[in-house]
Parts: sequence; C-alpha cells; structure tokens
Amino acid sequence: MLSSFRILEIMQQGVALLDADLRVVIFNDRIGKLLQAPKGAIEVGVSATRMAAQIPILGRTQQSDDSQESWLTHLLTCSTLFYQEISVGERIVSLTSTPVDDGGWLISCDDISALASIRKDMADQNRRFDAALANMPHGLCMFDADKNLLLCNAGYCRLYDLPETLTRPGTPLWQILDYRQTAGNAPVQQEAYFDVVVEAALKGSAASENIVLMDGRVIKITHNPMENGGYVATHEDVTESVRAEEQIKHMAGHDPLTGLPNRTLLREKLEKELALGNGGKRCALLCLDLDHFKRANDTLGHAVGDLLLKAVTDRLKTCLGEGDSIARLGGDEFVVFQEEVQTKERAAALAQRLVNAIGETFVVEGQPVQIGVSIGIAIAPDDGDTADGVLKNADTALYKAKTDGRGTYCFFEPAMDAGIQKRRKLEVDLRQAIAGSQFEIYYQPQVNAGTEEVVGFEALLRWHHPERGLVSPAEFIPLAEETGLIVPLGEWVLRQACKDAASWPGHVRVAVNLSPVQFRSPSLTHTVISALADSGLSAFQLELEITESVLLTDSKTALATLHHIKGLGVRIAMDDFGTGYSSLSYLRLFPFDKIKIDQSFIRELGDSKDCAAIVKAVVDLGSSLGITTTAEGVETTDQLDQVREHGCTEIQGYFFGKPLPFSHVEKLLRKGSPSQSR
Repeated sequence: MLSSFRILEIMQQGVALLDADLRVVIFNDRIGKLLQAPKGAIEVGVSATRMAAQIPILGRTQQSDDSQESWLTHLLTCSTLFYQEISVGERIVSLTSTPVDDGGWLISCDDISALASIRKDMADQNRRFDAALANMPHGLCMFDADKNLLLCNAGYCRLYDLPETLTRPGTPLWQILDYRQTAGNAPVQQEAYFDVVVEAALKGSAASENIVLMDGRVIKITHNPMENGGYVATHEDVTESVRAEEQIKHMAGHDPLTGLPNRTLLREKLEKELALGNGGKRCALLCLDLDHFKRANDTLGHAVGDLLLKAVTDRLKTCLGEGDSIARLGGDEFVVFQEEVQTKERAAALAQRLVNAIGETFVVEGQPVQIGVSIGIAIAPDDGDTADGVLKNADTALYKAKTDGRGTYCFFEPAMDAGIQKRRKLEVDLRQAIAGSQFEIYYQPQVNAGTEEVVGFEALLRWHHPERGLVSPAEFIPLAEETGLIVPLGEWVLRQACKDAASWPGHVRVAVNLSPVQFRSPSLTHTVISALADSGLSAFQLELEITESVLLTDSKTALATLHHIKGLGVRIAMDDFGTGYSSLSYLRLFPFDKIKIDQSFIRELGDSKDCAAIVKAVVDLGSSLGITTTAEGVETTDQLDQVREHGCTEIQGYFFGKPLPFSHVEKLLRKGSPSQSR
C-alpha cells in the first residue's frame, strides 16, 4: 500500500493541514507550486501568519461569496468553510479552507484555470445573448408546456407595455392576456392567437399569423414548438407594412385621381356577377365619355382638368341608385354598373339623369366650364355573357351616341358592330397611310377676278388607298380630327405644300387649311417657322386658312397665336365666311388678309335674293376693311358674272379648274390663266 506521504505527493490538489495553533502539520509540494510559495514558506511547524507574510496572495483581501476578507483573517476569526478563487500568475487557483474537529484547518487548492476560462466564455456568451435579446427589434417570449412564462425580452415588454411583475418566470399566459385586455392591446380575436399555437404544435414546425389588436396594430406572431411541449414566439409589429400592402392593393384596383374602382376591379365585379347568373336577372353597363373635356383640359390646363374630373365624379355619384356602382377607365371615360335591370326603361332613366347632371355648368377654380356626356348602354346577358363582351358592346353603343351628336345615350344593337368595325379598320388604315406615304396634295387654282390670272392655289389632301382607291376627305378628315392624327397629317401637308410652292413664281401663293385640333397644338407656330425655313418659301407666299370654330374656345390664346404667325409675314384667311354666328365680330378682333365666301351662298346666287345680298354685303365689308374677298365654288358663267358684279377680288371653283396634282401645276402656270386652257 502507498504511504500517506506518497499519496499526498501524487495528488493533483495542493494540500496542507494546520493544527489548532494554525501551524503546518503536513503538506505536499503541489500546494507550494500552485501558490508560487517561496522556499521554506510552507514547512512543518510554520504558522499561518508566517505563510501569509511570505506568500502575498494569502495576506490580501479577496472577494469570497458576499464578504471581503483575507485568508489569514478568516482563519483567525472564523470557524466556517472559506472558499476563494485567486489569480496566481497566469493561473486561476481555487483555495478552500475547511475547519476540522480538533480546531485545525484543512487547506486545499486546485488549478481551475480551464474551468474559469469556460465559465468566462459562458458568462460572455450570456451577456451577448442578453444584449441580443434586449436589443432585438421584435418581441421574444418562451413559455413551457403549461403556458407559464420562462423568459421574455425588453421588446416583448415594450410591445404590450407590460409591468415588471408580469415579465417574471412562472407568470401564466392568461394573466398577461388579461392585463392586455384591460390595457386595450389584446388580440381582437383571442382564438386567432391560440390557433397559431395549435397549428405550430400539430405540424411540429414554425407557424405564423398576423393578429389584429384592439388598438388597431397588426402583430405578426411566429410560434416555434419545443420538444417539451412549450414554445418560443417572436412578436413583430407589421402594422405599417400591412397598411402599405393594403394601399398597394387598393391602388392596383382604383383610380388614383378620383378614388373610383378602375378597369381591373370593374372586370372582376362584372365577371363575378355574370358567373353567378342571379337567377335570370339582367344588369346594365353604361359607358360614359365626356363631351368637350379635351377642349376644356387643353384651354384651362391639366390641373383644372383634374379638378373637373373630380367634380364630375361627385356629380355622377349623386345620380346612382341603390346597388349601382361607378368606375373610371382612364382619361374622361367612366362606367356605371347597374344591378337588376328588368327593363331598358330603368337603364334609360339613369342614363338621362347622368346626361342632365353633367350638362349643367361646372364651376372650377372660379371658372364656368360647360361639358357634356355621351353614353352607350349594353344589357347583360342579352348583349354579352362575358365582361369583355359586355364592355365591348357598351363601347360600340357609346360610339353611336357620339356620332349621333353627343350629349345623349344609345342602347347597343347588333347591327352597330359592323359600322364600328368599318370605322376601326379605317382608323388602322389611316395610321398606316401616314406612315406609308399614301397621301398626295392636289392644288386648286385661285384666280384674279378681273384678269383671270392665277394668284394662288389651295392645297387639298387626297388619300390613295391601296385597296379602296381614292378616299374622300369628308370620310377621313373627321376621323383624323377625332383621333388626333390630324396633327401629324396636317404638319406633313404644311411642309409639303411649302416645299412644292417654293418652285412657283414669287407672286403665286399656296393656301393651307388648319383644323381646330391642329390649331390647338402648342407646336403650331414652330411648325410654320420650320416649314418655311426648310422649304425656302417666302412667308408672304404662305396663306393659312382657318374657320370660325378655331376662335370659338379660348379666343384670347387663338388670337395671340394668329398675331404671332401673321407677324412672320404669313397671310391669314377666314374660310367658310358667313356660315357661323360670330364671323363679323372676329373681323373686328383680328385683321384677316382674306375672307372666303362659303360656296353655299355662291351656289344659290341665281335663285336667292338673300344670298346675293349676303355676298354683296360681305364684299362691301371686305372692301371697306381692305380685305381680299374670294368667292368659292364658282362653277358657271352666270355665277362668275354675278360675283364679278358684286366686286369679289378672287375666284375659286370648277369653272377655272378642279384640284390638280402637283405635276400639272407648272403647266397651268406657264399658260398664265386657266381660261386659256378652256
């Protein structure tokens, strides 16, 4: 057997036994090494006082549990176990002083550096974990299988404004929920909260749910089940993101200006109604298009136009009955959906209310605005059993209402579709014609009434359709104006006419018509300047013809544009003079260079004394104002004699020549007078 001394020497612990007088009775070398004691500091018979004097660490005051005292002081004054962890060089040593029965002490020490390092790492990790929990943007909580709180972070407390007493481990969940009920931030539906807990437990993985609180917030709760039946949950305030998603969803189905449902939402509603069938009940779809809105929008500005659309929306809503709804498709197009329409009369009554309401004057930003509305009506399922079909047929009826003079309503009829398809085909062809150079300008001579010499030509547009041949301007010009294609088409005519006329003698002018739509284009003046510069044509040789309708809306802006163009040296003529209501008043407002007497008066010269009197009055008026007067539509010798007798200065009509291609103009100019070719 090993001796007691041998056992002490092979021990990893350092050991020393002190008697009742605190003197060393026995020890091993290990204790000296661990305490880094100098030689002779620990020997048999050495007192504890001497040991403390020679081994500084034993004399220092050390933290021990809840007290601060030195090793020597404790041995001298106490008789209880004394445990210390002390730093000795790079080591952490545990020093345990245990009282024995005879009044002595058993002193033991051990190298716990590795354990201390592990504990330090764990403490650091716990601090980081605590910091992470405390600074999480979301609330976190952990409950056991009995739904008693194990832990929660500061975010969880802040989220529900919990008092400290409800955040302690062991707090039942029901107490927390009861408090939140009183505080007004409990779930609106308690069962929804527990449903997500059950779902997570059943599937054995995380489950999430957005829970609406009594205070209006939305909290996303994600439950993660634990093996022991408890769970860990995160609580995230997603109120703003949910509202943002709802706003995006709302915007996807609603018009941002008026707040009305848009085409997407309308189609969904219509498809749903048609799918249900409603036991054979019928519904009506009314397509609305505002009359003259573009004119108001262009003249008053888009800001006023937006306010006008809002005012229109408010007025339309006042006309709706129970179950009726309204949507905006875009621009100035609206749709009214009318439920349970057993007879056309009910839809007609609503349409008439809408026409009457929009026809009343609006006052926007202090300015009176007069518009109207045209309405096309389709009845479902009679006029279509799909949303697209009903919409298409209501739109077809709308086109018929607009062509019938606007400010009215029209029901869909199957025969309308053929006419619409023809019009749409013509519009497609017209766009292709502009891109494919299918247009040509013909020139009709204008002659001096006295000498019969050519003084100018009016540029008249002709369309050579590849399939239909020559298409009448009366057919495609209104369509070009309605679709806005008249702007690029009119610009081409102006540029080409200037280019052609540049090769004519300097005293021969070219007259180009400007449509009201073209005149409202903000680039008109620039286009005129550019056409003259590119062609090299003298401004004096260009004459622009306008009708009274150009001046009917926003006359101040129109007159300013006319003055600008006239200032360039370009001549301005009023076409179709005498057919409008205010022709005479416009002569006072603007110094026209020419007035063209409408051919309807010339045609009746031989049969109507009134027409003769009007022609005479216009010529006399022109003469007194120094304005050239042109008689249009002169076709007979009798008409020629009469307009000469009345004093017209220029003549245009088939008597002196029909419109000619550009290639024939040079030949006519060489002859000097059209009459020489007759």
